[in-house]
Amino acid sequence: MIIQAKGLSYRDINDKLRTADKETTVRGCLGQRFICAGMSDVSVTLEGVPGNALGAYLNGAGITVEGNAQDAVGDTMNDGRIVIRGSVGDAVGYAMRGGSIYVKGDAGYRAGIHMKAYEEKIPVMVIGGKAGSFLGEYQAGGVIVVLGLGTNGKKIVGNFPCTGMHGGKLILRSDCRDIAFPDQVTARPATDQDKAEIGRYVSEYCRLFGGDKEELTDHPFTVVTPDSKNPYKQLYVAN
Repeated sequence: MIIQAKGLSYRDINDKLRTADKETTVRGCLGQRFICAGMSDVSVTLEGVPGNALGAYLNGAGITVEGNAQDAVGDTMNDGRIVIRGSVGDAVGYAMRGGSIYVKGDAGYRAGIHMKAYEEKIPVMVIGGKAGSFLGEYQAGGVIVVLGLGTNGKKIVGNFPCTGMHGGKLILRSDCRDIAFPDQVTARPATDQDKAEIGRYVSEYCRLFGGDKEELTDHPFTVVTPDSKNPYKQLYVAN
């Protein structure tokens, strides 16, 4: 089924999606916010540029954007998958607690802020290009991977990565010699066990967007986790 988004509000689009076929294409998106918010049993391809909070509270649906998306993609998503074949704005994966987000290009500021995990739910976000400042701010769980493709020698993350991080894991395809991390996290070279995990994420990225897994993984990777000896929680909780 095809939905023409021109002239429709996000409420109109979502109403149509709730009664549409399981696989639907929405054409002509132009800034409509909250598309697919809270949805579970649909597979949606979006053409055009959807607005803020695409897939907010997503609960199992699959979304593919054939281009760029704006801010707060996957805000508080619980399950499902979002694939962006371009770049995204700020706060992608805000408070994400399940499912996966794959971005072919770059991400803006505060990607993965407040990302968390619960029991078997471990959210994953893979960014193919670079990410802006405050990546993984207050991260409490889940995995963020930044591959740094197409950065032409520039830093793959902006300033203040992992500020307030007290759980989860950040994986950067870089030796990170040019990146300043806070004292409350540990940044170390990836181990063989880490590389096996990284290989799964890179394989899926290549399946979705193209690329050579062996070429992409034949590169230094850095794994960043909270420092258990000097955790941020000591700054938040009175002893």
